[in-house]
Amino acid sequence: MAVGRTPMQPGLLSSTVGFCEGRLAPNSIYAVLHRECRALFPDEMFADLFAEDGRRSVPPMIVAVVMVLQRLEGLSDREAVERFAFDVRWKYAAGGLDFDHPGFVHTVLVDMRARLAASARPNRIFERTVEVAAQAGLVGRRRVLDSAPIYDAVATQDTITLIRSAIRGLLRAADHVLRAELRAVISSGDAYTSTDKPVIDWTDAAEREALIDSRARDGFALLTVLDGRAVPGDVGQAARLLATVLGQDLEQDGGVFKIARKVAADRVISTVDPEARHGHKTVRRSFDGYKGHVAEEPDSEVITATEVTAGNAGDAEPAADLLADVLQPPAAEQADQARAEVYGDAAYGTGPLLAELDDAGARVMVKVQAANAPGGRFSKDAFTIDLEAGQVTCPNQVTAAIRPKSDGGGTACFKTACAACPLAAQCTTARNGRVITIGPHEEGTCPRVVDTSEPGPARGRVGGIFYGDEGLLARVQGGRCRAVPVGPEPHLRGHRQRSGDQPRDAA
Repeated sequence: MAVGRTPMQPGLLSSTVGFCEGRLAPNSIYAVLHRECRALFPDEMFADLFAEDGRRSVPPMIVAVVMVLQRLEGLSDREAVERFAFDVRWKYAAGGLDFDHPGFVHTVLVDMRARLAASARPNRIFERTVEVAAQAGLVGRRRVLDSAPIYDAVATQDTITLIRSAIRGLLRAADHVLRAELRAVISSGDAYTSTDKPVIDWTDAAEREALIDSRARDGFALLTVLDGRAVPGDVGQAARLLATVLGQDLEQDGGVFKIARKVAADRVISTVDPEARHGHKTVRRSFDGYKGHVAEEPDSEVITATEVTAGNAGDAEPAADLLADVLQPPAAEQADQARAEVYGDAAYGTGPLLAELDDAGARVMVKVQAANAPGGRFSKDAFTIDLEAGQVTCPNQVTAAIRPKSDGGGTACFKTACAACPLAAQCTTARNGRVITIGPHEEGTCPRVVDTSEPGPARGRVGGIFYGDEGLLARVQGGRCRAVPVGPEPHLRGHRQRSGDQPRDAA
């Protein structure tokens, strides 16, 4: 299929230009796209996605405009192509097409997303919008960081469902010869052809334990058959998933496999989407899926970078990638620009990130979480930490030396000094006395005094942006205060697909 070309000469009497101009505000998204779409998304920008000859595709510029408006208005693929066919504003936004310009089927959007995902520049639509905004002087050296949960489109599975689903996946990936060999070692009698749970008395603890043990033994028997053998990539991937599921949820007690009374740190929650994870936005608010991260220029409100991580990743983990454009030294022609400024809430106040920002010379406007101690006792802030002298002084003016660790941190142990201390009840209940842990980035994580003379996190506002729960990402979703940056049909699963969807939201 060859790349299609957008019509350059609309009809004199049938163009949507005359109808829409004067009826739409000049700063509306439709008017902005109408003026800039040919510069933003020229057909040539997508030429590498198509062959040199063959049937012409729907012009990529038109598809790109539809994709941007689709994400802005939170529409499914079918709704988006219907809107393009019947809403004159969409045809006007796509370069002032004629009223009777033909529409296209929703699978064109599916095909374009697949072509972009397989290309060397999958985020070119978003990258181009940022590039044009920078050329217009709308992108400075200030950035606001924020994140929001992206709920997954699959159900969270329990342990028995995970094991059976992983075994089915391995059997399905194997060829008929290997499949027969694998089935020969299954001892539970389960055919692993149905998604239904085995029929047992689920109120009987002994039956539940026997079910888990038998399916676990089936799984380990299959892995034993494959141990040390060269297998195709899809079989190896299915085997690794099965090994992960068995290892994360089970423990052996008296020779019987049982569900472990713990939660694995990086637990797989679904074999349908093995990259999804349990996540927490707050202590009381959890979710399953991914986490979307953005960096924004606060004055123009242009989103400059996006990342998608697993739901259990910390907010600060992708921050360096989000800030890559401002952490680099400015070009010679931009040497007179102010140094970079970074704003964020306490989730970004981690030692490694603050150290990296300081090394880059950025002005850090990030809150650091205050220290606390259980029972209202003395927190770490009540102790004087002298890194140069290598010692810590407690509220009773007793000094303990810092014992260094290999990671750059250390500990200060007060031991017997606490036994006779009159302030011990306000400090610790530990038998061996109070221990103060020194982190490798201790100096950078000390509570900061934030300059409140300028807009910033201390005042809850930067430029026109209010931060807090879903503050930044609400606008990414077309002004709708939803936590899920996808349309009404959350049809995407997997980190790769989510990573492609997020930049289109931002564009």
